[in-house]
Amino acid sequence: MSNNTQTATKRIVVIGAAGEMCRVAIDRFAKTAGGKDWKLELYDIRPEALDALAKSLPAGKATVGSFDLFDGAALRKAIEGAALVVLGAGPYIRTAEPVMEVCIEKKVPYLDLDDDEASTRAALALDAQARAAGVPILICCGASPGYTNVMTADAARDMDVVERIDICWVTGDEGPVPFGGAVLDHAIRGFAGPCWTWENGRAVQHQTFLETDVFDVGNSLGDAYRFYECAHPEAVTLPRRWPGADRIRVLGALDPPPTNGIMRGVAVAVQDGKISMDEAIDFINDLLTDKSGSLKVWRHALSGLWGTIRRGEIGVAEVAKFLALSAAKKHPPFRGTNYVRVTGKRDGEPVVSVRRAPVSGPGTPWTTMASLTGSATAAFMVLALDQHRELADLSGVLAPEDWVAPEKFYPALAATGGASLHEVVEAVVTPSTAVTSRASTSIS
Repeated sequence: MSNNTQTATKRIVVIGAAGEMCRVAIDRFAKTAGGKDWKLELYDIRPEALDALAKSLPAGKATVGSFDLFDGAALRKAIEGAALVVLGAGPYIRTAEPVMEVCIEKKVPYLDLDDDEASTRAALALDAQARAAGVPILICCGASPGYTNVMTADAARDMDVVERIDICWVTGDEGPVPFGGAVLDHAIRGFAGPCWTWENGRAVQHQTFLETDVFDVGNSLGDAYRFYECAHPEAVTLPRRWPGADRIRVLGALDPPPTNGIMRGVAVAVQDGKISMDEAIDFINDLLTDKSGSLKVWRHALSGLWGTIRRGEIGVAEVAKFLALSAAKKHPPFRGTNYVRVTGKRDGEPVVSVRRAPVSGPGTPWTTMASLTGSATAAFMVLALDQHRELADLSGVLAPEDWVAPEKFYPALAATGGASLHEVVEAVVTPSTAVTSRASTSIS
């Protein structure tokens, strides 16, 4: 290989590459990037888990290794001279800061798929340091946050004044498959405790799960799907772009709907010290894999489920059907989506602008939470490498709304998901005359 070819080849260092979402991102990036000059260096504390993935990639395009990301010398050696560092190792509240700091020191662009509110706030604290070094630190580049941030920026172009932003996510049953402890730890904490949100033009703290709303999210979920406010990065980063908004919030849900009550009951029990996090994780994984689960934890799970019935958020018949199907070890088809609703004014008149993912589940590119998140991350990776020079002019800690144009992201996401363009986003604007000339109106 000549020196010129070596110089042209982009080294992409992926830390925590064996995680499910990261593996999807790597696979779909490789398929999308095609024959371009790039090489993936895949690192994980379990390198053997990457062997099959590496073999599936084009010959000579990937290597596999392992190092301790908390070992500064090893981290510096791994990322020196890279075109991009992708962090997929969690929990981000522990892993992101040391990797970001070394990327800033070595002037290497950084990208992650962090969906944790606290670590996002910690990342933003490094903004001045990254700007001074001229380094782009690209955070929250997954589905939610990530895809949802881009949809928000797109919808906001339909109005002169943004008054309210509602962001919703839902992810569904993926069959009898266990989840990793870190994923479930994060999920359980998301169903109880405080969350930062944006209200009346300032950051305030709410209690997770107490505020609820119903939206017509389309997809396979219908016109009256219920969501619950949760701690999520969009409510942290979006107010920097729209500080005058009265309300910016994130609401989430699990599908089937009774699952939300179960998770709420388990999460509150952990928060109150009645069960340990390990007991909670084991219980949820038991349910996911068609096992009976601990009777001790079931008491708290049923308490949470009863709460959703008592508050009128779900009907007794739906709960009974869910419990019967669960007892029979029958899993419903996967359903999931991302949905953004922006309200405001254009020419003094009220406008509501919606962007939503119109498809999910069997027969679509997005059949799991990891498939949508991994596809979105792959799209952000492609754009980060393609826009390397432009990003140098936008150094600092950047969320997707700060650096990604919707008209570039949607085709990139379509390519990584293998979907046709219309399957990436659906636009619904009321009144329809609010949309004039927009680059993304063809994607509908």
